[in-house]
Amino acid sequence: MKCIPGLAARTLARARSALPSLTLALPAAMALAVALAQPAAAEPFRLIVSDAETPLVPNSVMELADQGGYFDRAGVDVEFVRVEQSPMVMAALRAGEGEMANVSLDTLLQAVAAGADDLRGVMSPNKALPYLVAGKDVASVKDLNGKRFGIGRTGSVDHLLSMRVLAAQGVDTGSLKLVALGQPQARAQALIAGQIDATTMGIGSFTAIDDQAGVSVLVGLDDFYKAAPVLSKLNVVRRETLEKRGPEVQAVIEAIILAARDFQANPANWVAAMEKARPDVARADLEMLSKAFAGSWVVNGGLNEDEVRTAQAWLHEGEDFKGLTPAPLTSFIDLAPLQAVLGRIGTSDAGDTAGK
Repeated sequence: MKCIPGLAARTLARARSALPSLTLALPAAMALAVALAQPAAAEPFRLIVSDAETPLVPNSVMELADQGGYFDRAGVDVEFVRVEQSPMVMAALRAGEGEMANVSLDTLLQAVAAGADDLRGVMSPNKALPYLVAGKDVASVKDLNGKRFGIGRTGSVDHLLSMRVLAAQGVDTGSLKLVALGQPQARAQALIAGQIDATTMGIGSFTAIDDQAGVSVLVGLDDFYKAAPVLSKLNVVRRETLEKRGPEVQAVIEAIILAARDFQANPANWVAAMEKARPDVARADLEMLSKAFAGSWVVNGGLNEDEVRTAQAWLHEGEDFKGLTPAPLTSFIDLAPLQAVLGRIGTSDAGDTAGK
């Protein structure tokens, strides 16, 4: 082959001059290829709640599980979506604005009665009823006959619970003058203003008014729960979420259970966590609440078929479900994720009955 003088030298020089740019380009190309080969980052697992801030009840376990890193350790990225009231929470879940929602059992059953067939309760982070009956200028619960009693609305869960509890205390509930006032905060303010004589409220709400003149507890937490041991709230998902993001559903359940077990074993941990989450609440109030919640933490997921059936039957006694046939449990409850979690981490004998 005939060689042209100088051509080889010029070609070699051009090749050498191109090496720096090739050297820079290759790592970038390799990095791009690696990035494309990796799976896309998982979307956050959105948990819809109706609390504007961490609540002063055992339901706080969800927010505190996030704050304490329990979700991270379980391998799930949880993002909280906050809306107002249980009906709005359910609407957000059904609209696809979250993967899991914390709703009341009656809200879930109403959705099922209206035709929803894709909703499943998978755990209950708060099976306790941290409620009491508070009164103003009323000496005892026996003196409530004929008095004005504040409720959310006729047929609401707080209405039904209150009547059941008061009847157990010997009150003639038919003699009460029921006043529909909406949310607990509104009822508390009406109580202070003397517009009603008594109402049911959460212990967290009561701590905000317990220093008001004339305000007292007429039915305490223990007596309230003994008269109405009803499952209150559930964490609900759509069937599509169970099918597509099942491992994350289990991770959320596991994290909440492990946080609850820690708070059950060490109430001071809940106080410390709540001081960080709610610096507006006095430590003395948090310590009082931690004692009230002793034994109430859901350490096994909070779902038991017999208890769900009992709560469902009780709700069907109210106006909201009048004339409706109770739905079969399999149409709104799925214990498989909870059972899988308990199979891994074991059950605790320090609280609720394991999911069965």
